[in-house]
Amino acid sequence: PLYLSLSLCLGLCGSFARVKMVWIWFILPFLGVLALTVHGDQRPRICSDMRALYKSKGFAMTEVPSTEISGEHLRICPQGYTCCTSEMEENLAKKSRSDFEDLVRNASRTVQAMLKGQHDSFDNYFQELLDQSEKNLHRKFTHIYGLHYFENSKLFKDLFNELRRYYKGANINLEEVLNEFWSRLMERQFKHQNPHYQISDDYLECMVKHAEPLRPFGEVPRFFKIRLTRVFIAARSFVRGLSIGTDVVRKVSQVPPSPECVRAMMRLIYCPHCRSMGSVKPCNNYCLNILKGCLANQADLDSEWRNLVDSMLQVADKFNGPSNMESLVDTIYLKISEAIQTMQDNRAHISSKVLQGCGNLKSVAKRSVEDDSRKRGKPYGVEERPVGSVTPPMDRLVTEVKMKLRDVRELWVNLPSVLCNEKVTAGSNNEDRCWNGQSRGRYLPEVMADGLASQINNPEVEVDITKPDMTIRQQIMQLRIMTNRLRNAYNGNDVDFQDTSDDSSGSGSGDACSENGCGRRRSFNVATRSPVVYAIPEQSEKTKAGSGSEALRHSAGFFHLLSLVIALLYFCR
Repeated sequence: PLYLSLSLCLGLCGSFARVKMVWIWFILPFLGVLALTVHGDQRPRICSDMRALYKSKGFAMTEVPSTEISGEHLRICPQGYTCCTSEMEENLAKKSRSDFEDLVRNASRTVQAMLKGQHDSFDNYFQELLDQSEKNLHRKFTHIYGLHYFENSKLFKDLFNELRRYYKGANINLEEVLNEFWSRLMERQFKHQNPHYQISDDYLECMVKHAEPLRPFGEVPRFFKIRLTRVFIAARSFVRGLSIGTDVVRKVSQVPPSPECVRAMMRLIYCPHCRSMGSVKPCNNYCLNILKGCLANQADLDSEWRNLVDSMLQVADKFNGPSNMESLVDTIYLKISEAIQTMQDNRAHISSKVLQGCGNLKSVAKRSVEDDSRKRGKPYGVEERPVGSVTPPMDRLVTEVKMKLRDVRELWVNLPSVLCNEKVTAGSNNEDRCWNGQSRGRYLPEVMADGLASQINNPEVEVDITKPDMTIRQQIMQLRIMTNRLRNAYNGNDVDFQDTSDDSSGSGSGDACSENGCGRRRSFNVATRSPVVYAIPEQSEKTKAGSGSEALRHSAGFFHLLSLVIALLYFCR
């Protein structure tokens, strides 16, 4: 084409001297060399870096070209000189998927371990506290009440079993459990205080009806109803909150990435290696935009997750203070003994009122005074404390769990920054020498905000903002339900844990649209359809030398022809 253009120009300048023609043909080769020199050495580079990387990922090195080839076949990475074939690009894209999943799971595994560790520590301590309280009651009541306690020990054992069942989440009304306990204890005490009479079940029922208004156990039942009930409500809600939090993190970390996210991760992780730029780390903002797009649904957990953490911190505050959990649970046996002593002190008044309302009792054979004394045991002072009680570490547990909960309060919006750390990206000090998705240079687009709706203009990941992930919507609902229970527990209201499964929570929070009910409003970014070229203020010679072979060929031809035309016009003067 160059020589044809030359002939046409010569026809227009028919008066050229033959000597001038010789000069033109002489300088043409030098002009071509000059044009090539401007563009530098265009020899393809050796793909040693890609060969080592490809092998380390478990693929065969034979698939990797020995030197760079033309990249018109690439569908994800920028086209140009490349060390990646189509098959390699496909394999590395699949590897990008597993790499992303590993990144998210590794980051969430730390949070899961923390929440589970706090759950186990608190759960073990509270159950040990209950066990210790029951052992103290058994030891003290054996000493104080003797045979009378052994004959009625099942009553106290049943109480602690019901308290454990309630704490573990059984559908039990704790107030009814306590009311039943006091009624049965009143019956046993009335029979014990009237050993010379035959008392039927009907008479006992009548006795309870007439004795209850007299408050035979003093203020202890009210103490149990108000303070002990609140402690158990708070304790089981708090432990359940830690369990729900662990479960939500686990399930959300298993949500698979979208195909668009996989393509973006491929451009982030492996495309630099295809361009023989394996040593160039990604730009920090470029990485953030990709991770914000990939984790857009996860970021929508933020509001409900914060509410859950805040509610748990409020409930945790109830475990400290003058009426804290350990002092209340550890003194259950003291309060019961106080109640028994109160009824004994008022037995004459109680008996007279019961006889007035229920009639006289039938006498039976009298027992010896020594037998009655042995059954009653020794008097017991309510101020006595258990000898072998362990110093409870509740203050330390509460302080630790509150500190760690605050650390994960912004878990979901901080996750992109955690994954795009300084070990992965070039950092803020190398903004002009980092991988921006196309080559080495500054990344110009702004960083997107958090959440699904904010990704409508994400330049790196195509996100359909009208189709939220259903698994994450279910977890948002779980967080909302648990937060409401924690708030009720904080106010002392009993809560039911029988409907905490995903199946009963519905399919989502109401934000999702049905398949045909919503407009298919999609946000497309340029990067997923064709490579985006960003303005790069400065480029190294290595980057400039990595342009596509087709562009170089046209550029060299243009300079060659331009030089020829200038020379002809000079001789035509």
